Amino acid sequence: MPKQYRAHIALFVVNLIYGINYTVAKDVMPDFIEPLGFILLRVTGAVTLFWLVGRLFETDRIEKRHFPRLILCGLFGVAGNQMLFFQGLNLTTPINAAIIMTSNPVLVLIMSALLINERITWVKILGIALGAVGAILLITGDGAAVDLLDNDKHFGNLLVFLNAASYAVYLVLVKPLMNHYRPITVIKWVFTFGLLFVAPFGWKQASAVNWSSMPAEIYMAVAFVVLGTTFLAYLLNTYALKTVNPSVVSIYIYLQPVLAAFFALAVGSDRLTPLMLICAALIFAGVYLVSKKPRNASRREAQKH
Repeated sequence: MPKQYRAHIALFVVNLIYGINYTVAKDVMPDFIEPLGFILLRVTGAVTLFWLVGRLFETDRIEKRHFPRLILCGLFGVAGNQMLFFQGLNLTTPINAAIIMTSNPVLVLIMSALLINERITWVKILGIALGAVGAILLITGDGAAVDLLDNDKHFGNLLVFLNAASYAVYLVLVKPLMNHYRPITVIKWVFTFGLLFVAPFGWKQASAVNWSSMPAEIYMAVAFVVLGTTFLAYLLNTYALKTVNPSVVSIYIYLQPVLAAFFALAVGSDRLTPLMLICAALIFAGVYLVSKKPRNASRREAQKH
């Protein structure tokens, strides 16, 4: 199977995990684990798994010149990304947060152009616009209240936007590292440095968790978040970045509400509507356009082979 197809399968699985995560993890916070404590548990569990899995592969030796970039990836991709999102979500509404997160592909496209000279084409702009329209319609299609201009939610909205920007910077910063190292090598160091940034903020809440009072289904939800949403999702995203551009990785964020809706359908907590199908079509069209290689690039790649 061509590497390009494997990368897209990996990205689809990542966003399927994220889509399921909305349903699985919603009862964990804040009743059983507070947000910053949960982030510390996620990152600690993921770091442990990344280093254990890393031992199965031949070790890549990190060059000294790449450590500053890995530290920044840990700051923007793990600590800033997760803490800003959870703190922002605490101060705004899930609908607001979901809509603001649709800015991520736009931010990635801008950062890619500034930092790694990725071309901004009209096809990519159209793809991002279609995906954004589909995602926003799907998020607000049931008449959910949107109050982005509510003064009480401004700070929370800002934190969610900064989270989207932080993840955009991470995707662009981490891409060049994929030319030098295996995905497992990159992600284990990114999370190790991320843990150093998260620990001071999450330690108090993590140490206050009463594990003995947790029902079995909450343990299962925590395990899913650590193994699936954190370990597997980040690893597959990093694997995909070895083949595709950051803008392709980011456009898949628009699939999350689609997959979350279809998962809700599967478990009987929602019903299929024509709007869902229209939104899904717009999002898939957007993903296709952003991931479509320019003709010149396709010709150059064919000549290499």
